[in-house]
Amino acid sequence: MVYQNDIGTNILASILMDHPKTILVTGAAGFIGFHLITALCKKGNKVIGIDNLNDYYDVYLKEDRLKQLYEFTQSGLFEFHKLDIGNRQDVEGLFKNYHFDMVINLAAQAGVRYSLENPHSYINSNILGFINILEGCRHHDVKSLIYASSSSVYGGNSELPFAENHKTEKPYSLYGATKKSNELMAYSYSHLYDIHTTGLRFFTVYGPWGRPDMAYFKFTHKIQNNEEIEIYNYGKHSRSFTYIDDIIKSILLLIDVNLRTADKSKNHSESSSSSDNYRIFNIGGDRPEKLMDYLSEIERNLNKKAKVKFLPMQPGDVVDTVADTTKLADEIGFVPETNISDGIRKFIKWYLGYYS
Repeated sequence: MVYQNDIGTNILASILMDHPKTILVTGAAGFIGFHLITALCKKGNKVIGIDNLNDYYDVYLKEDRLKQLYEFTQSGLFEFHKLDIGNRQDVEGLFKNYHFDMVINLAAQAGVRYSLENPHSYINSNILGFINILEGCRHHDVKSLIYASSSSVYGGNSELPFAENHKTEKPYSLYGATKKSNELMAYSYSHLYDIHTTGLRFFTVYGPWGRPDMAYFKFTHKIQNNEEIEIYNYGKHSRSFTYIDDIIKSILLLIDVNLRTADKSKNHSESSSSSDNYRIFNIGGDRPEKLMDYLSEIERNLNKKAKVKFLPMQPGDVVDTVADTTKLADEIGFVPETNISDGIRKFIKWYLGYYS
């Protein structure tokens, strides 16, 4: 089943760059990476995508995402390389073989709970992998870098909604700690080497072609198969659920800002200040939704009731996440706007088609 992004061509025509670019996207077979590459190639950009295709979740799903990009491979707009960003030599070779106008680093070992089971994979991908990307940008004159951070950096912060200027020194999970480390590493490279870095703190992204390890995907699968679902903290969670098309539109607009700022600095003899080079943005819905309401939307669209087992709070989890998107709105004039009713409906339609 071919799924088309809901982002219209009129939006793509009005944003991004004046001229097509050559862009490296890591995590190309991932949920966000796949959607972003689709949007970038539709605008005529040349995208080099890399992914290690690990088995953290269904590899067939990752491969099927890549198959959706085949039309862009045929037209010469997309090249895929199976490559692990944790492999220093392979990353160095990639940067030597191509000239990138921008790098978008979405590759990471994701998942809060999995970081309790396999911490080393987080260090290899999220720390060693990210320094390899930074070094590639440094040594090959790439002045524009956008990278995925996470709302998990807020950890023990009890002040809601989460704003970019809040303290983030108490992450509740190793995953959150690695993402905070990415932000600090990006700041130092922005300051030292005049690289324009933009960190994106994503809040609970969902939608078609999503990750099977996410709650909404698990709920859907188990309800459809008449299996019991486990809900932690007895369902007393709320989240800033963020639909994938809102994520992609935000990234496209921020790509434009990042590139224009970098181009402006190239035209001046003096380097930009660290504050100009280094930016962090929340990208999330600004209306928190209760987890049980989210589940109800899934039940309604499947026309089936869930068999629920309520459990205590899990280590590493936080009770509520709420995104303050004031800074994002001021920068790009847009904030995520898709409500969970529309978002879940679109996801369930894709899910039923894909798994039929």
